[in-house]
Amino acid sequence: MDNKPQIAIPEPTSFDPAYNQRGWPQYAAAVEASGGIPVRIALADSQAAVAKVVSGCAGILLPGSPADLDPQKYGQERRPESSAPDPARESVDDLLLQEAFNLHKPILGICYGLQSLNVWRNGSLLQHIAGTGVNHEPGREVQEAHPLQVEHASRLAAILEGSTAVVKAEPKVNSSHHQAVETAGDGLTVVARSYPDGIIEAVEGAAEDQFVLGVQWHPERTFTDQPASRAIFEAFVQAAKDWKLRPIEDSVVHDPALGSAAAVR
Repeated sequence: MDNKPQIAIPEPTSFDPAYNQRGWPQYAAAVEASGGIPVRIALADSQAAVAKVVSGCAGILLPGSPADLDPQKYGQERRPESSAPDPARESVDDLLLQEAFNLHKPILGICYGLQSLNVWRNGSLLQHIAGTGVNHEPGREVQEAHPLQVEHASRLAAILEGSTAVVKAEPKVNSSHHQAVETAGDGLTVVARSYPDGIIEAVEGAAEDQFVLGVQWHPERTFTDQPASRAIFEAFVQAAKDWKLRPIEDSVVHDPALGSAAAVR
């Protein structure tokens, strides 16, 4: 019998209940339709409570958010165009990412979730996109905002090429963001850019033994209509199905000089 993996999905924001009510169910529905069990992570819960819940999950999905990450986390002063940060969301994301990387659990980051992943891996963000000739903020009603250029030898390309709908060299995606990855974080590789302005639209983990993918668009919004969007969720949930807890020595770095082990980040 094929067991359904539990997927941890934090609430998008701690300050906008209407956004949560509108957004979180879309991620949950896509996970459920792909064979997973969505698990809501409440941002108001204690870190101990969150850690207990996520320990039973085989995958981490970081959703979008109306907030922007605190730019001090990547060594920049906040620009006036940046939205206020959400410390509660950032704290939960940090805990989930630590768990996922320590135990090699699959990770899917979407929009803000991609940016959260990148900054946690010591990458930086472009705080505001302007004057590129591409509108990155047309909103949720526009399903095809701009084309993508995807690196051919990437996990993302393999996922999209497995979708019967992706027959064009430059698939089109939706877009609802004003920030983007500036420099990719440690162990992350840029695998897609918007065309023609070259804004980074996707990164993935360089390690072959862990599914790590972040996309700047919103595949949950087009899950029903676009096979390419379904393919992303299905690949992620399949990776969670395949995930197995490793022996502790495989999830930590041993330093003989220290006589102890340190968690991998």
